[in-house]
Amino acid sequence: MSLSDYLQRVWTPASRGLHVYNLCSKQGYQSSGYYASLLASAHGHQILPSASTLNDMRLQDLPDAVQSELQVLTKKCLFESDGPACTMSIFFGRSRQPARQELASFLFYFFPSPLLRVRFEFDGLNWQIACCERFCLGEVCQEDLAWMVEAAQQHMTIRHADGSARLPRSRQGKRYNLAVLVNDHEEQPPSNPAALAAFEKAAKDIGMSVRFLQKADAHHVAEHDALLIRETTAVNNHTYEIASKAQRSGLVVIDDPESILRCCNKVFLAQLLKHHAIEQPDTLIINRGNLHRVRHLLGFPCVVKLPDSQFSRGVVKVHDEEELHHVCGEMLRQSDLLVAQRYEYTAFDWRVGVLDGVPLYACRYYMVDGHWQVYRRDKSGAIYEGRHDTLNLADVPESVVRMAVTAANAVGRGLYGVDLKQYLGSVKVIEVNDNPSIDAGVEDEILGAKLYRSIMAHFIKRLDATHHLP
Repeated sequence: MSLSDYLQRVWTPASRGLHVYNLCSKQGYQSSGYYASLLASAHGHQILPSASTLNDMRLQDLPDAVQSELQVLTKKCLFESDGPACTMSIFFGRSRQPARQELASFLFYFFPSPLLRVRFEFDGLNWQIACCERFCLGEVCQEDLAWMVEAAQQHMTIRHADGSARLPRSRQGKRYNLAVLVNDHEEQPPSNPAALAAFEKAAKDIGMSVRFLQKADAHHVAEHDALLIRETTAVNNHTYEIASKAQRSGLVVIDDPESILRCCNKVFLAQLLKHHAIEQPDTLIINRGNLHRVRHLLGFPCVVKLPDSQFSRGVVKVHDEEELHHVCGEMLRQSDLLVAQRYEYTAFDWRVGVLDGVPLYACRYYMVDGHWQVYRRDKSGAIYEGRHDTLNLADVPESVVRMAVTAANAVGRGLYGVDLKQYLGSVKVIEVNDNPSIDAGVEDEILGAKLYRSIMAHFIKRLDATHHLP
């Protein structure tokens, strides 16, 4: 199937479990090939390489315990006679050189991709990975083609599982160590200082030690049992890298890398909500060839969004065809796909916080006076924010809470803030956010300290399960 056919096809729930192998040449971040891997999970397809794998290959970082095992395997499978550098081509987990098959299987486990190329360099003592990348079908030479087909057939028969390594962590006693990632210089952090202090107290009250880390302290993350990220996340910055390395080192992580990957991309969320038949405003995934459909399907004004927009940045209301083409022309230089939605004005947006499928809090965020968004930036960069109020969950319409939990569960079992609108008698999901805002005096207005204790208790529950404690 061609890439465009895969992206444009309307996949039904009957296709769940379909095995897909992405051999596209273009798989960089926010390229069409990247979206094929990202959106596959929204449709319930099992894809190689996954979007997580593409990002892990970009980071090319393995936990220390895995590095040690890798050193043992390279000494066993590679030799000084191979020269100062050697390159392995791995086809669906198999090497053409039997002596290197154990190393090929190891690398395929951590970077599961149909066609994988790994370059090693010898530093005089050990072999080090210099480059790990996937390659496309067009790069397979004629003499390797038959071998690739055989390897593919074998793989599809065995159907290797695509999963990340989970390493056991040794520990003594029942005390856990929690790392909290923060950024003292962030303009709009997800938690204010009073909330961070409340997180620390809640953790200590139930027997967890707490250490606040900045980006520069990332090398200390693996020394802990769990990681709580209280810095704004993004797929293409250090927060995703730290979350990914922490999870692969066996830590319990909020926000986990899969949640970051899914929530930070509005194209994925739009497709996921559609796949699960969850109400959202009328939505169209825009590419360079279908701008003409916006007028007929959504009308004007409508809202156009960059996939990784945050805090109302990269979200533009367009009023006519000319403005649409101008705005999308700029945005399509950053991403091959965009999201456009019918504009539906409401005085406020609901935000429901959900953890592991359980609603925690509910807020109403009101639009800035004279503006159509919760946030407004003026030309000087100053930020204006609408007012807010926090309600007891019992006072929130049941349909809002139920819809929020359904949407959060479609994404995962982490900590999410689900944004919804009540419009013309219906409830619609706008987006599901990982790393939701939890500020003292706002989201904790009803629950107070209980909100922070609930999140810490979730860590304890998962850590006890990991270590098989009662």
